[in-house]
Amino acid sequence: MSPYTESRKDNVITRKFSPSVDSDELVWHRDRRDRSITIVEGTDWKLQMDNELPVTLKPGDSFNIPKNTYHRVIKGTSDLVVTIREH
Repeated sequence: MSPYTESRKDNVITRKFSPSVDSDELVWHRDRRDRSITIVEGTDWKLQMDNELPVTLKPGDSFNIPKNTYHRVIKGTSDLVVTIREH
């Protein structure tokens, strides 16, 4: 089972993570494509890239995640909603 729910419209993926997700499900992983991520909503969630300290995610923030780069999400205190565009 996935730690998020997902919907797709055209070229945009919207994912929603619940604050009740088990932290063990938010694992280090790599994506097969370059991705642009935009934070829609969320409180206290963090993004940690390989060999970097975690960064707090705030609505309106955008991140580019190169393909095959290890990263993970660290659980916050509200729902986290992000939009993803794959390149």
